[in-house]
Formats: sequence, C-alpha cells, structure tokens
Amino acid sequence: MDNFWVLQYDKNVPAHINPDIIPSLVEMLEASFSEFESKTAFINMGHTISFECVDVLSKQFAAYLQNSGLKKGDAVAVMMPNLLQYPIALFGILRAGMSVVNVNPLYTPRELKHQLNDANVKTIVILENYANTLAEVIDDTKVENIVMTSVGDMLPAPKKWIVNAAVKYVKKLIPNYELPSTTSFQQALNIGAKNAYTRPKLTGDDIAFLQYTGGTTGVSKGAMLSHRNMVANLEQVSGNLEVVLEPRDMVVTALPLYHIFALTSNCLTFFKTGRPNLLITDPRDMPRFVKELKKHPFAVITGVNTLFNGLLNTPGFKDLDFSKFKFGLGGGMAVQKPVAENWKDVTGKVLIEGYGLTECSPVVSVNPLHSSEHKGSIGLPLPSTEIRIITETNAHAPINEAGELYVKGPQVMVGYLNRPEATSEILNDGWLATGDIAKIDEQGYLYLVDRKKDMILVSGFNVFPNEIEEVAAMHDGVLEAAAIGIPHEVSGEVVKLFVVKKHASLKEEHVIQHCKTLLTGYKVPKIVEFRDELPKSNVGKILRRQLRD
Repeated sequence: MDNFWVLQYDKNVPAHINPDIIPSLVEMLEASFSEFESKTAFINMGHTISFECVDVLSKQFAAYLQNSGLKKGDAVAVMMPNLLQYPIALFGILRAGMSVVNVNPLYTPRELKHQLNDANVKTIVILENYANTLAEVIDDTKVENIVMTSVGDMLPAPKKWIVNAAVKYVKKLIPNYELPSTTSFQQALNIGAKNAYTRPKLTGDDIAFLQYTGGTTGVSKGAMLSHRNMVANLEQVSGNLEVVLEPRDMVVTALPLYHIFALTSNCLTFFKTGRPNLLITDPRDMPRFVKELKKHPFAVITGVNTLFNGLLNTPGFKDLDFSKFKFGLGGGMAVQKPVAENWKDVTGKVLIEGYGLTECSPVVSVNPLHSSEHKGSIGLPLPSTEIRIITETNAHAPINEAGELYVKGPQVMVGYLNRPEATSEILNDGWLATGDIAKIDEQGYLYLVDRKKDMILVSGFNVFPNEIEEVAAMHDGVLEAAAIGIPHEVSGEVVKLFVVKKHASLKEEHVIQHCKTLLTGYKVPKIVEFRDELPKSNVGKILRRQLRD
C-alpha cells in the first residue's frame, strides 16, 4: 500500500531516511563523544559520568577484549541490571568490532546455558550477584573468560566500598558460587589502558547485536541485528524527538538495558542526541525509584503499562515536579486506557504508545510525541517503513479491516542465528510476518486487534507456551501440558497451565515448584488446572485457542 501515513508526520519528520548515513554504530558513538564531550551521559546511584568518561572507559574495555584472544565478530555476553558498567561494556564490545549478547540476569541456569551455547559466547561480563547461575552451567558452555563486576564498581570511593559491602554483607545479595579464575571489571579496564586499541573496519552488514527472543514460538532465538539495522532505527526515531525535546532533556531508563526497547529507545537514541540518561537499577523498589525521580527533573520516561501504573500508585509520585516533563512512552504491552487517563491527570502529559518487536530493532510505529490524547493506536509507521495488512485469504485488507501485520524496512533483522528454517517462516523478500493482528485507519494510524496467537505477554516480556509446556513435561507426574495467558490487572497477563496427570498424587504446588527451578519468575505458571484430557486437532496438536475460549 502507498505510505499515505506520511501526510500525518510532523514537519521535522522525513518520509524517508538514509540507513547508510554512517557505516556503523561505532561512528555514531564517536560523533557523540566528540560533540558532547563534557556533558553528562549517564547518572546512576547518585554518580554522573560524562561522554568523555564513557569514551575513555569504553575504549579501554574494547582494547581489553581485543587483546584477550577474541577477534572481530565474536559474541560477548553482558549479564547485569542497569548500572554505569552496562553502557561502558556495551560500547566497548561494539568498538572492539564484536557482537553484543544481552542476557537477562534473572535467567535460570537452563536458560543461560542455552543462550551462551547458541551464540557461541566465550566471554561474559557479569554482575557478581548472578555468578552462582553461571557457576551451575559454566562446564557445559564454551565460556573461557569471565569479567566480574560488583554493583558499586563505577562509583567513587568511599561510596564504592560502602555499596559493595552493603550488597554482600548486609543485604546478602551474593549467593555462594565457585568459578574458575575471573577478571574484575576494573582490572579489565586497567589492562585495556595499557594495550593498544585498534579501530575495527565495520560495515553495515556486520552484526551489532544477537538479541534473543522467542520469535513467535519455541526456545529463544538470536535475532541478528546488524549495524545498518540499528543505525536505521535510530535515524527513523530521531526526527520525532526533535519536535518536542530540548537539547539537554533527560530520559529515565527504568526498563532494563538488556531489553531491546530500552536499549534502542533510551540508551542508543539519547546517547546519539547528546541527552543525559538516568539509569534505575531496581525499578521494582518503587519508593526508592520515586525518591530518585525527585532529585532529577526529567523530560521523558519509557516503560510498560505495569511500570506506569506502579508509579501512579506509589506515594510521592503525584507530588513530583513535572514542569520539564514532555512525554511518557509505552511499549512492550498495551497501555491500558485507565492508566493513560490517570497518567495525564497527574503529569499533565499523555502516555505515547508505540509498537515494535525485537526482529525490527525494535521500533515499527509510534504516535506523534506531541499528541494531546491517548487514542488506543500504536501510531504511524516510521519513515522508510512499509506495512501490509494481510487477511486470512491472503489478500490486502481494506482500511479498518483486520489482518496480519507485515513489516518491511531497513530496521528488519538479518535473520535468526543458525536457524534458516525459522527465519524463512517469518521473513520473505524483506517482509517480516509479525503474527500480530492489526488494522489501519484512513489517516494511517495502526491499531492492534490481537497479538501473536499463542504468545503470552507478562509485564512486557514475551512468554512462549512451547517452553513452559516443555519444562512442565519434565516433571514425571505430568502426562500432557498446555500453557495460555489469562488477564491480570497488574502484569497484563499471567501464565495458566493445563495439565493431564500421569500420577493421581500430583498437586498444583508440585507443578509450580518444579517450574520455579527451571524458569524465570515471570514465566512460572500462577495457576494450574488439571484436566482429564486436552483438546486436540485431528493430527494431535493441542488446541490452545479452545482452552483460552
């Protein structure tokens, strides 16, 4: 279809962008280092670091990686929450010419082992709090080099020592573990400072990120996001920002940087445009989160519906100074209308909704940032983005008629790592089949009607039934299992598991406890219902839709 939605763009937003405007993210980083040298880049736990500081430290980390036996294109994993170490490691890996593998720190040993082996990771940067998880699987991976960091490592003394001591001895947040020799984050920087850094020759085709996602089904797959993909998505969203933001407006990053939403929309976008980034290490501690917001007049906050709702219900949030606040950006899950309305009542600004997926780096569409009301739309397709709405009869859907959303543009991934069949299932001639059901109105605004038919969305994170069912089936008392999502007022959805017993003595708590040992918390079923049998198709496939209905 014609890109008629461009008629709704703000004047600063071009209809098309040049995805090859720079060869790689490294050039983007270097330009920001030079242009915004003395300005604040990141703030965390009361400490600020400048663009110049990030430049020096990330180059040191890049030199360390290059002189540790790794070569261009190798995958390096990062497993930590939002700390100042994260962007330093992230940019260091990119500047070394290597690929970043972002790892959820809450992964179980089983999940971690799969991702490390699938990406062929030999070096991992990990927060000590999660070292016990790595210790359980290290012998079954190819990891040879472990860079270990503690929460306060980038803070000035004596705060650094106080924070690290409190984490270890007072809060006791570091479980016992046994690992082969490790290198501390500071040691890695010191080693890098003494070695030469070689700027890699990168093109847009080089892989910047192996960003893991379930895609539409099954175990997590590494979406290969090239430098060109990422540069394109940054160019696509930058025009929107300049419509409403001032040069030094601050963004609040409460979503984890290992999630593609915060990685692109917060870290990379705001670094590219020279704006400060407030990193929140533990957004689940809402009272402390609000206290942090009180110290920093912020212009933008990104999040998922549950985060915005949590803030609105935390004492003190309504009393913050919103004089500099420009907009909140919601993604990852639907922004609920009551939350959006309450947010506007409190802050005076609407929650802007956008849409994306890991395979699109991730942004596909977003509402104009100066919108005055929440209209339930996921916005206008970005510049240089084509969309198709395809009906069940494989025809192009008319205006306001629902069908599967297909996306084509320079932000669409290269494919899934080492999975040509999975790639070909959703990517054909540049068109990505999202699996999401959507419609488009006369002005070009997109609306989600339904999501991927089987995916469960818990607080913005994809949960895929196949994985839950496979884990449940590992219990010797389970004959068959089927997982679905059911509505939940806090997290959007939670996992419900239907089970056919193998042994009559099996109880709900047995199944849930079993899943807790093998799955990240948000994936664990909250409800287990026992059935004598599960509905199946004529070829024996379990019909989850019947269970949902």
